[in-house]
Amino acid sequence: MFLECLPVGPLASNCYIIADKKSKKAAIIDPGGDSNKILDVITKEQLTVEFIFLTHGHSDHIAALKEVKNATNAKIAIHEEDAPMLLSSQGNLSVYMGFGFTQPSADIKLKGNEKFQIGGLTLEILHTPGHTPGGICIKVNNMVFTGDTLFAGSIGRTDFPGGSYDELISSIKEKLMPLGDDMSVLPGHGEPSTIGAEKKMNPFLK
Repeated sequence: MFLECLPVGPLASNCYIIADKKSKKAAIIDPGGDSNKILDVITKEQLTVEFIFLTHGHSDHIAALKEVKNATNAKIAIHEEDAPMLLSSQGNLSVYMGFGFTQPSADIKLKGNEKFQIGGLTLEILHTPGHTPGGICIKVNNMVFTGDTLFAGSIGRTDFPGGSYDELISSIKEKLMPLGDDMSVLPGHGEPSTIGAEKKMNPFLK
């Protein structure tokens, strides 16, 4: 499996590119800016991007969506509850960053529990509301891409519109903790971790 993490945009959101090495079929998770960086990797590795997965609809995770979609013609997948944020600069919070924008609409509106095949890789969608109503995490092999649901030593903010602290904690405890201590956590910002480390060290999960 090919995996590349690119911190992109002014808030250094983690954009992940994952691919099946044999077939060169790929997915991009959270193209949050710097489309040239993302597309350079795609070109260099000669990947065919089939899907663009958005862990949620905030501007720092979707800012390069239009350019990446235009370059790859991949299908945009986001949870149905966050899909309207792509079409609203207020909904995606970009208007408050001083550069309001909208993005192309979703090709696939997720509900949770879907599975997608990318060559030999299986991606499983976990609906984890709390940071946003339509937040998702994506499980692949022994890794889970957690967006802004769970970070190393922290959790996502819940003071934005649609956020809920209680819902976020429930999502983490019910959907992520059961994945097992050895599961790698690849968050939307910052360094990777494991479920086991977060159980022990994360002050929000005590």
